[in-house]
Amino acid sequence: MAVHGVPSRKLGRTGLSVSVLGFGAAPLGGIYRALSDAEADATVTAAFEAGLRYYDVAPFYGLGLAEHRLGRALRKRRDDCVISTKVGRLLRPLRGRQPDGMYVDPLPFEVVYDYSYDGVMRSIEDSQQRTGLVDFDILFIHDVNRRWHGDDVDRRFDEVMAGGYRALDELRRNGHVKAIGVGVNDNDILLRFADAGRFDCFMLAGRYTLLEQSPLDELFPRCEREGIAIVAAAPFNSGILATGARQGAKYFYTDAPPEILERTRRIEAVCERHGVPLAAAALQFALGHPVVASVAAGFSSPAEVETNVAMMTLPIPAAFWEELKTEGLIRQDSPTAAVV
Repeated sequence: MAVHGVPSRKLGRTGLSVSVLGFGAAPLGGIYRALSDAEADATVTAAFEAGLRYYDVAPFYGLGLAEHRLGRALRKRRDDCVISTKVGRLLRPLRGRQPDGMYVDPLPFEVVYDYSYDGVMRSIEDSQQRTGLVDFDILFIHDVNRRWHGDDVDRRFDEVMAGGYRALDELRRNGHVKAIGVGVNDNDILLRFADAGRFDCFMLAGRYTLLEQSPLDELFPRCEREGIAIVAAAPFNSGILATGARQGAKYFYTDAPPEILERTRRIEAVCERHGVPLAAAALQFALGHPVVASVAAGFSSPAEVETNVAMMTLPIPAAFWEELKTEGLIRQDSPTAAVV
């Protein structure tokens, strides 16, 4: 099925269908630059009109601001789209100055981590209030990994599996949510979650892209066997696969190291030989794998929506992918197939 040229795929065993290009709502929270309410509304409207039917958000994005904005823009379109949000961070009123972070002009809250049963239920209720939506289709456990929790990650894992997972599983069994999953940028922790519970989907950020294919080793084969769908987020690896290897290009939120810059330059050379825009290759690559249901990218303007929809639906010749493999720029076992 496709709406305005954007195909949809089934999300594993859930019965849900999601557009192969998903709307990542972090920019609605003002990531790296402030965004006005009008810009946010126009961006979501442009995405919907272009055929995007999957939208992902989280309390962390703009400390509640992205949920406010996405809910307002989609409230009257709720029955026509799939929406996910995340649990694990509660927002508390901030006393004092907002510390510097990746969000510009966020709402005046601070994060309190809580992966307990009660904390997760409270998180969902808070998200309902912020979005003005009665329910969500997918709920993801958010950021249980070493980047955010350091040496405390094992305690957080135990906390969520003993508490928060129970809450999500109950909601799924009672029909209040159609799918539950985990959203992180770490293959190994997702394998631990697959061992510990029954999940419908995983959102994996930045790990299955033109620059890294490590999930092919263990995670994706496991997901194929168990019917767990993947939403491949951050297809541009924080920017470099959209901008190219220019000075200051970002990779995992910091300046790209020399080896990543060089690898990107080599990929760009192959792109040029085949007349394939780097952004098109970056957006379409993950969809070659059968476990990937959607690629979620961030949008902050109607122009970005228009560009990325065009890149996602642009035909890419098989010879392009073959040359990337021949040059050792992507793994030989990376499945590649046309999106449309």
